[in-house]
Amino acid sequence: MRAQFVMSEIGTGLRRNLTMTFAVVVSVAISLALLGGALLANQQVNSMKGYWFDKVQVSVFLCNKNDAEMDPKRCDRGAVTGQQKREIEADLKQLGVVDKVYYESADDAFKHYNEQFKDSPLGASLTADQMQESFRVKLKDPTKYDVIATAFAGRAGVYEVQDQRGLLENLFNLLNGMNRAALFIMGLMLVVALLLIVNTVRVSAFSRRRETGIMRLVGASSFYIQIPFILEAAVAGLIGAALACVLLLGGKYFLVDNFLAQEIQLISFIGYDAVLKVLPLVAAVGVIMPALAAFLALLKYLKV
Repeated sequence: MRAQFVMSEIGTGLRRNLTMTFAVVVSVAISLALLGGALLANQQVNSMKGYWFDKVQVSVFLCNKNDAEMDPKRCDRGAVTGQQKREIEADLKQLGVVDKVYYESADDAFKHYNEQFKDSPLGASLTADQMQESFRVKLKDPTKYDVIATAFAGRAGVYEVQDQRGLLENLFNLLNGMNRAALFIMGLMLVVALLLIVNTVRVSAFSRRRETGIMRLVGASSFYIQIPFILEAAVAGLIGAALACVLLLGGKYFLVDNFLAQEIQLISFIGYDAVLKVLPLVAAVGVIMPALAAFLALLKYLKV
């Protein structure tokens, strides 16, 4: 009988404050969708880092005759000699952080450049002797770039030591910045949702002050009086969490699988297993947060 009474009170409270309940549901849904999206975006960035950083190489570019003439500060000792190339290659292979060393000649570099930038107007003006020879170094740990840079930067015959990982850092920093922005917006939406929950509980407690007074007179406990209000907030939060889960699954299917995955085929996007792992957290936050907010609001607005 008590359970039936509590459930009827929950239904009455939700219907009585229908517009505010709707606002709570929408606010919770949007904030939790942003929370889940931010968590998934963070997993995606970490996955991309693990994939691309494992493939990047350190390039040790060697001086040629053109560099010696145009940039004497870097190539003050002239173009690289055969002896210097052999010494650089041998020293690279002796380093413990190096996995493999590949040599790329000027002709190979010119060929690769024409393949990648065949439509560039600069392509017709470049010749093979203007291209730099280089050693492409694959590291056992991509974060150990400084070992190569320290050992070979400024060395005779070396024009530049370039870490491809640095080229990707800007992209990942941008993605992380967008992720932080989403978390910030999510925080604002959570604050809005909490304020709406507090106001909803306040209005509900005021509109039912006569009923709660009667319940107190007949000996009802404080918890028994408060539980319908707390459950109302929890139910509204649960509905919002369900909508957030639908948004996350819909975003994965429509936005990621049927758009981004088709347009950006170089990226391996996270699967549904990652999304399903986030959904229980979204649901838990959606229930606990409104219930806790309602409980704290009742301490102030419902004197029992």
